[in-house]
Amino acid sequence: YDKNSDGKPHPVKQKAACGGLYDLHGNVWEWVADWYGGYEVPGGAVMADPPGPPTGDVRMVLGGSFANVAGIARAAERLRRWPWYRHVRFGFRLARPAPNLGSDH
Repeated sequence: YDKNSDGKPHPVKQKAACGGLYDLHGNVWEWVADWYGGYEVPGGAVMADPPGPPTGDVRMVLGGSFANVAGIARAAERLRRWPWYRHVRFGFRLARPAPNLGSDH
């Protein structure tokens, strides 16, 4: 976030891990597969981990960046952006399936 980033993104594992994950919030806004849409359910409740609509015009980015205050560096913080939008404060997370460790692990 803005107070510990020196105004720029950092390579992975330069900051302390949170629950074994590095740079989950506050390094760059993370592009996700969800289209932007409302997440309210009947009765005014808010859904936990909503899936987003099946189609749309704008995508979601989550988590804040190196230029944001600490209160924005959280998974629930979201912005909508055109899919073609590019900026140094936006990125994505590479992921792979967990290895099959067998029954003895």
